Amino acid sequence: MKNPPNIQTARVIEPGVIELSWSTGETLNVDLTDLPQRNAAFAKLARPAFFARMERDEWGHGIGWPGGLDLGADRLYELCREQAGLPTASEFEAWMERNGHSLSGAAESLGMTRRMIAHYRTGSKPIPKVVGWPARAGRCNTPRTADSLVGGAIRRLGSVHRPRQRQRYR
Repeated sequence: MKNPPNIQTARVIEPGVIELSWSTGETLNVDLTDLPQRNAAFAKLARPAFFARMERDEWGHGIGWPGGLDLGADRLYELCREQAGLPTASEFEAWMERNGHSLSGAAESLGMTRRMIAHYRTGSKPIPKVVGWPARAGRCNTPRTADSLVGGAIRRLGSVHRPRQRQRYR
């Protein structure tokens, strides 16, 4: 992830689970209970007293524990969104690559602005479900396909980002 959001607040809500508030305005939980089993370097996190000593780093770029154990905001944001069932920047970028889309091509395909596509690809803005769903399905190649996948909802969402012209009445 090129531009991960910053962690505004972090608090342990139970052993192995952390609630994170992000600069995107989202508050998501991340479950790290299986981390000590998957990676021996994090074995100390299996002890609830040690896990409770978690702190957010000064600039919001990650969380850490005594002894140099830390996790970066980019991976935490991806984990939070994956565990919440929300689309991630890596899934969105993979969809763009699978379909051979540039930023402009993806914008045209989804009926959105190129700028919003850049935000979604880098992770600097959360990807709405209606945009992420076709990316997860991996089938959204053309505007017609995008409309058929979600009944035009993507096009309506795209119009939120572009001001509509006022109609003049005579």
